[in-house]
Amino acid sequence: MEKVLQFLKDAGVYYLATVDGDQPRVRPFGTALIFEGKLYIQTGKSKDVSKQIHANPKVELCAFNNGKWLRISGELAEDDRREARKAMLDSYPDLRNMYSEDDGNTEVFYLKNAKATFSSFTAAPEVIEF
Repeated sequence: MEKVLQFLKDAGVYYLATVDGDQPRVRPFGTALIFEGKLYIQTGKSKDVSKQIHANPKVELCAFNNGKWLRISGELAEDDRREARKAMLDSYPDLRNMYSEDDGNTEVFYLKNAKATFSSFTAAPEVIEF
């Protein structure tokens, strides 16, 4: 999982795909954190992406860096504990301009039943499940 986190951090931006009814939706994200052995992301409850995740937690993430790409498929599970929100915001202090662990809007999700596939044009894919 550390390799997955490092790739996401090195890429800087990854794209999260959700489903909105029968329409796929993709948007850029930048938060990723390993907390208590799970890979977490963060968003705001007021955003459409949050509503889509709650309606259908199956997602995919994709990132590209230095001729390699990472795709992660899995499900997102909300962790409503203050400690998890605080850990995320402590890792991304710039987000504190918009979010607080106690604002009622910040939410964090961890990936479960996840499969990460590292790919490139020159090497065989590498798969990590977590």
